[in-house]
Amino acid sequence: MKTRQLVYCCSSCGHEEPKWLGRCPECGEWNTLIETAAVSNGKGPGSRRESRGKGRGLPQSWPLASVESRDGGRISSGIAELDRVLGGGIMKRSAILVGGEPGIGKSTLLLQTAAAAEIKGRVLYISGEESAGQIKLRADRLGLAGDSAGKNNLERIEIICTGNLEEIEMTLNAVKPSLIMVDSAQTLFSADAGSIPGTVSQMKFCSFELISWVKEHDAALFLVAHITKEGIIAGPKMLEHLVDTVLYFEQNDKTAGLSGGQDCRFLRASKNRFGSVDEIGIFTMGEKGLIPVEDTGTLFLVRREGGLPAGVATAAVLEGTRTILVEIQALTIPAKGAVSRVFSDKIDSGRVSRVAAALEKHLGLRLSDQDLYVNVAGGIRITEVGVELALACALYSARTGLALPSGLAIAGELSLTGELRPVSRLAGRIKTAGNLGFAAFLCPAPESPPDAQGQTTALKPARDIKSAIKLIYGNQ
Repeated sequence: MKTRQLVYCCSSCGHEEPKWLGRCPECGEWNTLIETAAVSNGKGPGSRRESRGKGRGLPQSWPLASVESRDGGRISSGIAELDRVLGGGIMKRSAILVGGEPGIGKSTLLLQTAAAAEIKGRVLYISGEESAGQIKLRADRLGLAGDSAGKNNLERIEIICTGNLEEIEMTLNAVKPSLIMVDSAQTLFSADAGSIPGTVSQMKFCSFELISWVKEHDAALFLVAHITKEGIIAGPKMLEHLVDTVLYFEQNDKTAGLSGGQDCRFLRASKNRFGSVDEIGIFTMGEKGLIPVEDTGTLFLVRREGGLPAGVATAAVLEGTRTILVEIQALTIPAKGAVSRVFSDKIDSGRVSRVAAALEKHLGLRLSDQDLYVNVAGGIRITEVGVELALACALYSARTGLALPSGLAIAGELSLTGELRPVSRLAGRIKTAGNLGFAAFLCPAPESPPDAQGQTTALKPARDIKSAIKLIYGNQ
């Protein structure tokens, strides 16, 4: 009888070492190597794949030029905002990982997609966290039993409440679904991957088996995954490498002055093999579940009866292919210590410091002895470079106490030399601002002025930050 062999497996990346180390040599994390049993005698995770390959003969390769491309490989999810983030729809034979905080709406999104997806086949909903009765209660609460045409959307959905991979595979082979929903990856387990469910090896092995089945049967897979307190997918990083798309759900706090205090959820892609990662999906959570927000023009603008207070600027920023107008709020107060600090979580604090340094250098506006607070109304995170000019105007307004005109929209990139650099899709930003009733648009001087035919918004081009401030305030 062979002695029991031990290996040390990293709980962060899944790397294995024959002896314990304080730091994982693969991912660099400290104190993540955990003692686990080494499976041998053909009973390990590789035995199943090895047995599958027996009797198939030698593998065959094809010239790339002879492979036919699949133009019609996408299917609509039935949810416009989800299709936007995925790049136009769900790609067949793809695996999509959805992560987010508890209660943000991951299971709701999967159930709504299962009922609304425009597919001819069946949908298999695999739940290791809820019972069939709980899922049915949620479906009834969301009103998914039927649509306006009287079609029962739930008839095509099959439910299996287990995390056992062997039972799931038998169900897959029996149902032959076109769309598979797994809630969640942390509940999957298999006897071939060890005896303890929820380990790194279990997640890697079970997810790989499901993804392999999807690739072979012309289906699509959604995997729900929990996140850590740092906001990243819990479990091995290898899980993100196995899938084709990684989606993150984010939530903002309810803002009293934001479009009636709606609770917004943002869906972003951090990885997408079949589309862009710049698109963002916006939802509001209501009694009927997640409601896509198609018209985002006034969603992030605070409604006020009077003019803007000091420290507030309206920025026209790009989120993927659409323009969103957001309110940038800035506050400056004398520093409480010897070193000034920057408090900004929706705009990168390094960008705020860089813009403040440019203002101090080129306008003589002293900000080095001030604590800077920057916020974006609505809780949306802004990463686009076109927000810098609006951020500079908000900081200038907050420091001087001079309010910006209420009908002014701003977009532009601010360089360290004080010059304003042009931004992409300027014509679309101006058009969106004009449709929302903004009378003026401050931007860098474009090389070729956009077509002004039918345009009601006055363009205010500027070469540098000095001329931009003069255009706003005149001789004040």
